[in-house]
Amino acid sequence: MMRLAGRIALVTGGSRGLGRSIVHTLAREGAKVAFVYRSKPDVAQQIVDELATDQREAIAIEGDVRKKEDAERAIQTVIDKWGRLDILVNNAGMIKDMLLATMKPEDWQVVIDTNLTGCYNFCQSAMRQMISQRYGRIINMSSVAAEAGSQGQVNYAASKGGIEGLTRCLAKEVARRSITVNAVAPGFCETDMTEAVRNAAPELAKSIPLKRFGKPEDIANAVLFLASDEASYVTGHVLTVDGGLTLGVM
Repeated sequence: MMRLAGRIALVTGGSRGLGRSIVHTLAREGAKVAFVYRSKPDVAQQIVDELATDQREAIAIEGDVRKKEDAERAIQTVIDKWGRLDILVNNAGMIKDMLLATMKPEDWQVVIDTNLTGCYNFCQSAMRQMISQRYGRIINMSSVAAEAGSQGQVNYAASKGGIEGLTRCLAKEVARRSITVNAVAPGFCETDMTEAVRNAAPELAKSIPLKRFGKPEDIANAVLFLASDEASYVTGHVLTVDGGLTLGVM
């Protein structure tokens, strides 16, 4: 039996990397999935076509998570098409790494606006529907950077720390409406966002207790758990999926 049969999901940043894997995983488990992308409509359509070939229903919605009106339009598109919204995955994110001493204000702002404000925009836009149907699963994408910190990632770590605070507070606000709010904090994964770091420091995998970088499906399966009925008593939690990276070195 598929774990998300009959559920409706929306994933931001769903056309590449972790988002693409999340879209495929949720669809594989029976959900109808909408995903938001900002560029490359041909790639977005390819994902829709791939899922259609596998008898899965998906739609791609162009939008910028930094814009509240785009968030509201995306949520309304899902409701107009399928009548409800059960699962929201705030995955859209970006990095602009540099030391704070040389970081330009616009490089700070674009990361905060994309990662943190984008999460706020979609959470708030989804609230009315989830509250009225008295059901919802919200999964926000954090990072081990929020806890461990990393040189050159002041803006990124601040945005992810904000997401974790948002997750815990919102979980308390909506729990009585049977809405859970959780976060997933990935470590280093094999995506294009981390490619430069992985190429520059290939020995980094040796510092991970499991001795490998994460795969997108490792993160997608964590999201699947939090979106499923098995996690109905889990809320306000940050699930770290990092191969043991943040355990430290003895």
